[in-house]
Amino acid sequence: MTRSLADIVAGLGTGIRIDGRWRDAASGGTFDVENPATGEIIATPADGGAADAAAAIDSAAAHQRGWAATPARDRAEILRRAYELLTERADEVALLMTSEMGKPLAEARGEVAYGAEFFRWFAEEAPRIRGDARRSPDGASRFIVTQEPVGPCILITPWNFPLAMISRKIGPAIAAGCTMVYKPARLTPLTSLYVVDLLTEAGLPDGVLSVVTTSSAGSVVGPWIESGKARKLSFTGSTEVGKSLLEQCARGVLRTSMELGGNAPFIVCRDADMDVALDAVMAAKMRNMGEACTSANRILVHRSVLDDFAGRLTQRMTNLTVGDGAAEGTDVGPLVEAAAVDKVDELVTDAVDRGAHVLCGGARPDGPGHFYPPTVLADVPRDARVMETEIFGPVAALIPFDDDDEAVRLANDTEFGLVSYVMTESVDRGFAIAEQLEAGMVGFNTGLVSNPAAPFGGIKQSGLGREGGPTGIEEFLETKYVSIPVR
Repeated sequence: MTRSLADIVAGLGTGIRIDGRWRDAASGGTFDVENPATGEIIATPADGGAADAAAAIDSAAAHQRGWAATPARDRAEILRRAYELLTERADEVALLMTSEMGKPLAEARGEVAYGAEFFRWFAEEAPRIRGDARRSPDGASRFIVTQEPVGPCILITPWNFPLAMISRKIGPAIAAGCTMVYKPARLTPLTSLYVVDLLTEAGLPDGVLSVVTTSSAGSVVGPWIESGKARKLSFTGSTEVGKSLLEQCARGVLRTSMELGGNAPFIVCRDADMDVALDAVMAAKMRNMGEACTSANRILVHRSVLDDFAGRLTQRMTNLTVGDGAAEGTDVGPLVEAAAVDKVDELVTDAVDRGAHVLCGGARPDGPGHFYPPTVLADVPRDARVMETEIFGPVAALIPFDDDDEAVRLANDTEFGLVSYVMTESVDRGFAIAEQLEAGMVGFNTGLVSNPAAPFGGIKQSGLGREGGPTGIEEFLETKYVSIPVR
């Protein structure tokens, strides 16, 4: 039976966990976590700072050797139990996630299933860490190559997918044998705290994972980077913050994984199946109310099918029900905070001022809650800010094109390169376009590309490295080579 939200929150740790103990912040401070649908304060976790950060990284460094020596099968069993516990408690975790982040319960349950799968995937990867042994070409030496844990890791996650973003970092770190210090997002720390407790229940030893919640990321992350004890940083968030972290990590030559911003193009070719394309664009655009780095940002539609596509998309967007994500029948929940609504409203206003036409939505409602209606903009000019800025909201911007070359040119006209989408009935056309798209991932007749068994990540200013798939664990491993002379 699912507990009430009050009981779930009451059972969470304080926000700072070091050496297996929950504790208050050294300063004694706290910060508020708000339900974005109602404005209600639902929790006040500890507001950690530099002293808490120092204790956490000291603990991670102290436990690294022992944790690395733990058999891979033991690490795998912990992850497997975590997967089973999350799956069993999906409704409870979904309620907590919806309450602090806003997404509808159905989407939250989907995220629980998706996020849990990273624990199962990396449980299976842990015993399969590979090495190599062979004779040198000249026959004078034997080469032994091993893969070892990189060492204590700094993990930083965003607010929009509070379970999936941490499970796909914690999963490979545990599998590889790395200790961790973790800073959840200020806006959505509660789901993360639930996962930390659950991992403890699954058997994760004290000291392997320390968590510090905070309202001031720099006061915690900065000391971790500068400590000289961390050997890797994995960050998901904005490109602006990612660049700053890269600069800081360069001073200590920390290994980094960066999953940064996106500006995804969604190409609808003249021969696309309209039903397939509409299903795909709704998935790519409206997942998480558009608050996703993979969200379709620029919807490029062949001019010959533009009117049909725009009309049918507008109808689908108009039919969506906006409301509290915890309420039955809600399709679109609130945005995460008032500043998010302000940004979306400003982008829509800018596009309209430059000549775009509103086909539906386009006006922020009165409160309470941080809501914005599903919106379709047609005739969006190429100098509008939505063409170069992540919208992070339920706004579909339609741009016409006349041939495949123009579509590819428009799609690649961005500093980002996370994901692109192409809709066409022609396999040859689809592959030809996909090969030219400057992106780490391509959705071909689908609006969902994320899968724990596949590598997730981008190129250009969308990031460095990959999460998930067979390559995901490699981000947390270092290669060691031993040379043995042949006597």
